[in-house]
Amino acid sequence: MIRINLIKKRGDKSQKSVADSIGITTSYYGMIELGVRNPSLDVAMDIANYYNTSIEDLFFDNISSMKTGHIHK
Repeated sequence: MIRINLIKKRGDKSQKSVADSIGITTSYYGMIELGVRNPSLDVAMDIANYYNTSIEDLFFDNISSMKTGHIHK
């Protein structure tokens, strides 16, 4: 699950402002948010850095559960 929308709410930034800041098109960024496209590692890192978070927090819903071995299905 892509969690960008959850994190984006914290910063209240538009897709255009994020895309422009990291050097990708607004269309491509929108597709990443919707889960239609998967970003390259470089783009994923750029998005995570933009939101001052980790790639894991940005893109993985149960990463903390995976670390502790308590995955909820």
